[in-house]
Amino acid sequence: MMNGSKSILKDKSFQFALRIIKLNKFLTEEKREYVMSKQILRSGTSIGANIREAQNAQSTADFIHKLSISQKECDETMYWLELLNQSEYITEEEFNSLHLNANELLKMLRSAIITSKNKLQKTNS
Repeated sequence: MMNGSKSILKDKSFQFALRIIKLNKFLTEEKREYVMSKQILRSGTSIGANIREAQNAQSTADFIHKLSISQKECDETMYWLELLNQSEYITEEEFNSLHLNANELLKMLRSAIITSKNKLQKTNS
């Protein structure tokens, strides 16, 4: 069910997960922050994991469901980034760069979900 644009989503989410892993390492080793860093590690790496699961979806509805989970995880990651920024664990520059990446992923996920829902409606009508 993954076409060309979906593999871009897969690649971008993987690269984002790598950035989140590096952020987690920085937060735990340099800032000694262990609660938010664990939360953002979980949600930020879950985005790509759910996109990968969507590749093996059993139906279009299952595909939409997996991407919807990814979308929720992405939104949660943005929340943790905002908290880390406002609590001064990360700089404005670090925040802007990561938040921009997350927002781009969120938009791509929303677009893929809408497209898939439209296809599902056409199939069912």
